[in-house]
Amino acid sequence: MSSRRTLANAIRALSMDAIQKANSGHPGAPMGMADIAEVLYNDFMRHNPTNPEWFDRDRFVMSNGHGSMLPYSVLHLTGYDVSIDDLKNFRQLHSKTPGHPEHGYAPGIETTTGPLGQGITNAVGMAIAERALGAEFNRENHRIIDHHSYVFMGDGCLMEGISHEACSLAGTLGLGKLIAFWDDNGISIDGHVEGWFKDDTKKRFEAYDWHVVEVDGHDADAIFIAIEAARAVTAKPSLICCKTVIGFGSPNKAGGHSCHGAPLGEDEIALTRAELGWEHEAFVIPEEVYTGWDHKVAGQAEEDHWSARLAAYAAEHPELAAELERRMSGELPTDWAETSQAFIEETDAAAETRATRQASLAAIEAYSTLLPELFGGSADLGCSNLTEWSGFKPMQAESPESNYINYGVREFGMSAILNGLVLHGGFIPFGATFLMFSEYARNALRMAALMKIQSIFVYTHDSIGLGEDGPTHQAIEQIPTLRMIPNMHLWRPCDTVESAVSWKVAIEHREGPSCLIFSRQGLPHMRRSAEQIAAISRGGYILKDCEETPEAIIIATGSEVELAMKAAESEALADRNIRVVSMPSTTVFDRQSKDYRESVLPAKVTARVAVEAAVTQGWYKYVGLDGAVVGIDSFGESAPARELFAYFGFTVEKVIDAVNQVCATVAE
Repeated sequence: MSSRRTLANAIRALSMDAIQKANSGHPGAPMGMADIAEVLYNDFMRHNPTNPEWFDRDRFVMSNGHGSMLPYSVLHLTGYDVSIDDLKNFRQLHSKTPGHPEHGYAPGIETTTGPLGQGITNAVGMAIAERALGAEFNRENHRIIDHHSYVFMGDGCLMEGISHEACSLAGTLGLGKLIAFWDDNGISIDGHVEGWFKDDTKKRFEAYDWHVVEVDGHDADAIFIAIEAARAVTAKPSLICCKTVIGFGSPNKAGGHSCHGAPLGEDEIALTRAELGWEHEAFVIPEEVYTGWDHKVAGQAEEDHWSARLAAYAAEHPELAAELERRMSGELPTDWAETSQAFIEETDAAAETRATRQASLAAIEAYSTLLPELFGGSADLGCSNLTEWSGFKPMQAESPESNYINYGVREFGMSAILNGLVLHGGFIPFGATFLMFSEYARNALRMAALMKIQSIFVYTHDSIGLGEDGPTHQAIEQIPTLRMIPNMHLWRPCDTVESAVSWKVAIEHREGPSCLIFSRQGLPHMRRSAEQIAAISRGGYILKDCEETPEAIIIATGSEVELAMKAAESEALADRNIRVVSMPSTTVFDRQSKDYRESVLPAKVTARVAVEAAVTQGWYKYVGLDGAVVGIDSFGESAPARELFAYFGFTVEKVIDAVNQVCATVAE
């Protein structure tokens, strides 16, 4: 039977060998945290390498993702479908083992942690999901949802501001099944951190109301005791501060920054093998070490035991069990399509003039009755974003049964927590704030798009229409730049019907995130046929057409659709054949067939005008270089919305002038 240290040394050997072969990577963290990983995985982690998606598994997140060779090594050693060849291909094109853990590349990787701090924040979302699902589905003698979220993180995660947002909220909510390990090695890429990081981390987390212990990160017995104690504290998240030596085992580089972000070098690896007593060649793991790590049999037994408990639960609570099975599979209810379509038709029949943020609330209200998995929240703006529907239940430390989080002023944290909620499974989560504050959260949106996960980001107060708060709060460039994120669906509806459809499509779209952009001000209802309503989900459609081939096409989104329609119907353009295209989602429209796009925007019609209260650059893709864009390429001002729209040229007259201009240009 291999000793604990020998088992841990397998991580060290695989890490330094793979990084050396790639001639790129970060050996210090995997070598320093190997002893912690050995205790965690061999004594506590509930997981099944033969079924990485087992729903009640413990979650593991490597927040200091540059140390990716640690989880890759552990996945290989414990029996996941991560081979020695995969480790040899570390950081190579199309390998399962990229430089940072990437969700969807290797089995057992729970999230793309990306830039530092987001991994711990994702894990907070996972712990929230576990807590809310457990409160909803567990019953006396039936703890069907009962697992932990474990996180490794380094100094960099703690320095990033998002860790404050997430960990403060985790303490407030009392997430007792969240256990984080801080790799306290005192080193970052630039050297010893005391020159730029002297926080008292223990006191910081105690102030968050976390359970905090300090251990020697190379003492397996002390680590074991600390994890046991953390698991026993069920009312608080836990931080285990692990004093470690970065690059443990390297005679000349351990404890310094030279092993943080660069290979050790062949000579130093040979010395490290001798120092560790590791007598095996590169990428060679003896059978007794594999035996010591292997978790396939034990993991299957853990899942089988859970499956038996689930069967007993189903026998006693069949309706709950069926609902849980549906939620775990991510399937929508069988009556979803019919019932959601009925709501859209009712919305159209009501023909109300409303702010689209109010229309959004109506959609949430309707869809939440069909979807108990809809899990909401807002970053301290619920009363302005209008996300607090009649059945919302905010999570509190003493009240785990919930479908909503009051995130406080934590836009970045909220967005990365949403990603964790999605990755956990069982929920369709959304989080809301003003559109301007998407800037704080941008990298979490990028991670959602990179992972192609169904996070729904709700943004209100979408333009200079915000009004008196002024240019610091008025979104100008945000909509176009959010559209530029690959895999991101962005919707900016013009009225209640488009709002209902945008919500429906976001709920059905599981291959990536959605941004839903809503207005502060009231917008009129647009009259449509049933065929036009059906076309909204295609991102762009003909809202007003003419009997003959269009002489000009006006394309608009959101609040500016009203301007487009009034201009097209004006006496000034009565002699022209004008088509109006409402394009609530350019990103969805671009994914339609070439034939459909041609039917809406025929290539032969080159006189085109786009109207949107945002920067103009992206619209030339649709109107051409000879087209016109009525937009805003400056920052806003502080004044009532009506005055601002007039001041910045968002008027019917300006749209009419633009149409006449492009028609004249084509005629030349």
